[in-house]
Amino acid sequence: MSITFTAAEKATLKTAAHGAVALMAYAGVAGSPGKTATAGSLALASATGPVGHVLAEKQTEKLDYTTGAALADQVLPALTESMGFLKKQDAAEADNFRGTVLTAVAAAAQAGRGEPTPPVAEMTRKITEALDAA
Repeated sequence: MSITFTAAEKATLKTAAHGAVALMAYAGVAGSPGKTATAGSLALASATGPVGHVLAEKQTEKLDYTTGAALADQVLPALTESMGFLKKQDAAEADNFRGTVLTAVAAAAQAGRGEPTPPVAEMTRKITEALDAA
């Protein structure tokens, strides 16, 4: 089955996936947001299928980095919305997206080379809950 995404769906997918990595950087992984973002972004670049093609497109959607709360207010609903429309179109692609985001989150968390700090563990939980809320 071939999936065709609307422009709005593509924007939501990119906001959700790239935003999840940004949230991990905000959570303070390794004290280096740059290392966190790089590790998470590399994981997103390895995405496959229709979602992988969307995530490979240039990120034109603007994320709100003013505060962690503002970023979470933008990203967490986008994660849930993405899962909702993906499940309606193709359950396997929804699973692919969920796995891709969680792989990127894990890669970002491991950028610290140690046990996840409480803020990192909490942000991982929030991202997972948002993915599973749909």
